[in-house]
Amino acid sequence: MPVLTFHVDNLKCGGCANSIRKGLGQLPFVGTVIVDPDAATVTVTQNGTGTRDEIAAALNDLGYPESGTGGFAQKAKSYISCAVGRFQGED
Repeated sequence: MPVLTFHVDNLKCGGCANSIRKGLGQLPFVGTVIVDPDAATVTVTQNGTGTRDEIAAALNDLGYPESGTGGFAQKAKSYISCAVGRFQGED
C-alpha cells in the first residue's frame, strides 16, 4: 500500500485535521489518514486505485491545497472546513 505525504496550506488546528480525516476517509481508495497540524502535513495510505493527483484535488476542494498552490478561495474554504471540523468534534 503506497504511503503519500502532502505538505498543505491553511492547516491550523484539530478542527482542520478532523475535516481532512473525514473528507479523505470518504474516498474509496484511501486507507489511513494522519494529519499533523504542527508540521502542516497529511499522510495518506492508499488502499486502491486512486492517484496522488486525486488526493491532492480532494485536499484542495476541502481548502487545504499543497503548499504554495492555493489562493484566496482555498483559504476561505479552509475556514469553513475548520469550523465544521470543530463542530463535529475532534477525534
